[in-house]
Amino acid sequence: MFRFGNPEYLWLFFAMPLLLAIYIYLNIRKRKDVQKMGNLSTLKRMMPELSLKRSYLKFWLIFAALCAGIFMIARPQFGTKVETVEKEGIELVIAIDVSNSMLAKDVSPDRLARAKQILSRLIDLRRNDKIALIVFAGEAYVQMPLTSDTQSAKIFLNTIDPSLVPIQGTAIGQAISLGVSSFSGDQEMSKAMVIITDGEDHGGSAVDIAAEAAKAGVMINVVGIGSPDGSPIPSTEYGSNFMTDSEGNVVVSRLNEQVAMEIAQSGGGLYVRADNSNSAIRALETQLDELETGKTTNLSYSEYDEKFSMLAWILLIILLVEILVYDKKNPLFRNVRVFK
Repeated sequence: MFRFGNPEYLWLFFAMPLLLAIYIYLNIRKRKDVQKMGNLSTLKRMMPELSLKRSYLKFWLIFAALCAGIFMIARPQFGTKVETVEKEGIELVIAIDVSNSMLAKDVSPDRLARAKQILSRLIDLRRNDKIALIVFAGEAYVQMPLTSDTQSAKIFLNTIDPSLVPIQGTAIGQAISLGVSSFSGDQEMSKAMVIITDGEDHGGSAVDIAAEAAKAGVMINVVGIGSPDGSPIPSTEYGSNFMTDSEGNVVVSRLNEQVAMEIAQSGGGLYVRADNSNSAIRALETQLDELETGKTTNLSYSEYDEKFSMLAWILLIILLVEILVYDKKNPLFRNVRVFK
C-alpha cells in the first residue's frame, strides 16, 4: 500500500513546465546574441573547448534533481506488510436520527452535533467491534455497512446531516428493521443497536419491531437527545428564523422520552438521556461491555515505512554528477569522446 505523507508538495510539479519554458526561452535568446557576433559554425571552430551538449545535460540533471526533491519532500511511504489481527468484540449498528428536529438547540451546540460527538466517542471506545451506520428520518438508509474499520466509521459520521434523507419524519421502526438486516449471520457474535433520536416516532410501530429484534438476539439501546420542554427548530429558509406550521405557529420539538423508553424496554436494552456531560457514553459502554464478545479476524497494514531517504540518495548522486560535468571539455578527458 502506497501513499504520500505530505501530498500537498506534489503541486510543485505544476511549476516544472514553467521552468522548462524559461530555459528554452533563455537558450533562444543566447543563440540570437551569439549570432550577432558571427556565423555559428565559425564561432564553434574558434571555441573548440565549448560543448553545448554538456550544458544541456547539466540542465536536465538539475531538472531531474528538482523532481526527485519534490518527491522527497512529499514523503513517499509504503505499508511494510499486511498483518492478520484477531480481535474480541461485538457487532454494533448505530442508527442516528437526521430529521430536521435534530437541529434544535436545547443541547449544545445542537441535537445532531451533540449526537455525533457522543457517537464519535463511542466508536473510539469500541475499537474491537464491527460497526455499521444507519441514518434515518422519514426513511432509513445504510450509510456504512458492517466493518471493523472504525476510523472509516468516524469519517462517515462526520458527513451526516439532514440532507442525506430527503423525506422528513422519524421512522425509528424502519431504522431498527434495517439495522437487524445489517448484521452478519455469525451466531457467535453478540449483536446490539444504539439508536440516538429525539423520540418523535411518526411510524408508530417501533416498539413492536424492537421486541421482534430482541427475540432475534439483537439488543436495542436508545439514547434520547433533547429536552422534554422542547425547542424551536431553526429554519433553513431564507428570511425565517424558525420552522412554522400551516397556521404560522413556531414548531417546538420535544424529546419524547416515553416512546424512547418503551423502545429500549421492548428491545431488552438501555435507555439513557444525552446531555452535555459524558454520562450517556459511560452508561452505553457499561451496557455493551456486558455482552459476550466473539473473535473476528481482520487484515490491517502495519505502520508506513518512509522512503524519502532513497530519493535523497538519488538527489545527491544527480547533483554530484552535475558538478562533475563541465560546460567546457575537461582537459583530463580531452581524448575521451563521449559527447561528439
